[in-house]
Amino acid sequence: MQILTQYIYEKKWTKTSKQEAMNIIEKEMPETDVEATWEYILSEVKKGKTVTLGDCRFKMED
Repeated sequence: MQILTQYIYEKKWTKTSKQEAMNIIEKEMPETDVEATWEYILSEVKKGKTVTLGDCRFKMED
């Protein structure tokens, strides 16, 4: 499973490691529980959904 991220001003999706994704979550939503937010994102992208968090989108590689 590979997570992809894309900022709203970008056109290209980028492969992202768990640590990079957690850094993005912390940057975009500093008041949230990073681990819980990561688990939520994983559960949603596994369903085929795209999750938007602040200015960044997350999805699973096709």
